[in-house]
Amino acid sequence: MMAPPRSFLVILAATIDISLALSVFPRNATTTLTQDLFSAYDALNVTVGGRLRTAEPFEKPCFSTYQGKPNKVDPVACAAVQASYTDPTYRVKQFGGYMLPQWETCQAQASNGCLLDSNDPTNVLALATDCGLGNIPSFYIKVKSSQDVQAALAFSRRTGVRLSVKNKGHDYKGRSSGKDTLSLWTTGLNSISHNSKFKPDGCSTTYDAITVGPGALTQDVYAFADGVNRTVIGGYHQTIGFGGGYFLGGGHSILSPVYGLAVDRVVQVKVVTPDGVFRTANACQNSDLFFALRGGGGSAFGVVIESSHRTEPQLTLQASVLKFTPQASTDLADWYSLMVNESYAWAAQGWGGHIVGPTLIHVNPLLNNTAAKKSMQAAVDFVNARNGSVVIEQLPSWLAFFNKYVTLAQAAVGPELELGTRLLPASLFQSATGRAQLSAVIKEILQFSSPYIVAGTPFLFKAEAGATSVTPAWRDSVWHISTKAQFQYNSTIPERKTLYQELSAHVQLYRDLSPGSGAYFNEGDVYEPDHETSYWGNNYAKLLAIKHKYDPDGLLDCWQCVGWKGTSDPLYQCFIKM
Repeated sequence: MMAPPRSFLVILAATIDISLALSVFPRNATTTLTQDLFSAYDALNVTVGGRLRTAEPFEKPCFSTYQGKPNKVDPVACAAVQASYTDPTYRVKQFGGYMLPQWETCQAQASNGCLLDSNDPTNVLALATDCGLGNIPSFYIKVKSSQDVQAALAFSRRTGVRLSVKNKGHDYKGRSSGKDTLSLWTTGLNSISHNSKFKPDGCSTTYDAITVGPGALTQDVYAFADGVNRTVIGGYHQTIGFGGGYFLGGGHSILSPVYGLAVDRVVQVKVVTPDGVFRTANACQNSDLFFALRGGGGSAFGVVIESSHRTEPQLTLQASVLKFTPQASTDLADWYSLMVNESYAWAAQGWGGHIVGPTLIHVNPLLNNTAAKKSMQAAVDFVNARNGSVVIEQLPSWLAFFNKYVTLAQAAVGPELELGTRLLPASLFQSATGRAQLSAVIKEILQFSSPYIVAGTPFLFKAEAGATSVTPAWRDSVWHISTKAQFQYNSTIPERKTLYQELSAHVQLYRDLSPGSGAYFNEGDVYEPDHETSYWGNNYAKLLAIKHKYDPDGLLDCWQCVGWKGTSDPLYQCFIKM
């Protein structure tokens, strides 16, 4: 017979002292006595089978003080953290680790976190500060079932303790962390299955589909799909959670120009909505919720337990991989100008990919190798003239491409990166004037940072009208373009604020160039102006009504999500006030 879970009070006493416990327990109108809250946590721990845990920064073993008190440095554990600080496969296993580590910290306070120097994790100067819990949730449940989520929602409603939801920690806007919150960590919901005749509940149509838990790693899903001779459309990183925030916010892929966004591929979602009900949402039942989950973003509409996604047959791909070292001072601006001039034709031919500085990686599932080489000739000539590297090859599958190229080119983790993005409409690329204006803006922005271009919009995909809730701007855009900035581990509050302001000012140049367009919810400017219009366009009013239906008490909230409570909410105390 299984032993009953240990009292959470005992666990708590063994891990943190009572003064710290008092400091992290939020006080609220519902629960006025600290002892009452202790008892509530203890009861919750029993309900979830003893899986309630206190959280701490994974860098803590390197610091001699923690939360203002002495902390014993563990040299062996610290060395392991330092060695893997920028390794996504290491970070993804740490509850206290986020891919963008500024969201582990309370940015609104001078020093409230445990950051190492991402440029040199062994830099001892980073350790000369007090390590703090920062913006990491105080407690978390490693979710195993819908019942765990329901228990947490009931606990939050009863006590007033706020909730946050974390999957893999790929989060550019701080939505999966939260000071003083109880977190639902869905990383362990990582099942993967295939059904060639999957029929959504209550529907008659069948699909070849792969069903995943939110914590299934993208690379694992690709490998699984390849093993059954199928292809799934997903993200450009090993450790993205395939069935979590990636698809909820839209989900672009370099296969999206032909096969659509992730929200176009999902056919069913099983979710615990904020009112505590475990629901199945698809085109045939809870269709309003299904609409909201296909682009509404974040945890605003509930906690996903499982989702099913249409597949494609295994694809033969043409891969174009070009890179060079700029020699003349104008080379990079000239290269981006060439990309502007060629990208409309490339989109029309089915190319999708990334352009980062003097590097292009694109794929095409529609052309043969001869046609692919002809299509890329202008870019090849430019690169060859600068003694660069050119590869245009045929690969037998998406997985073969991913394993060969993406794992080396995927976005870095560990640095404190911030993004601002814009969807650039086809009209900009269709006239000489528009192309010239865009090239001029990029040339100006190059003085700040190299734009990161994702040719991952659903340019050729014929989407069902009104089926998804992402901004309609996705459907008529050629590029999703981003500009980045980076904090340092020891950046001051004024430096952080200035960097956010400078980043937004540069993104504004793209906004001014594309009135009426939008941005990507998952990768937008932290302080995106008029975010409701940018992320959802004319879908926002409908989304807000659905939010109120399934979350009448506003139990789940996240930064710039549908129906959020705004910057004055204590949930956002660690965001810098602009």
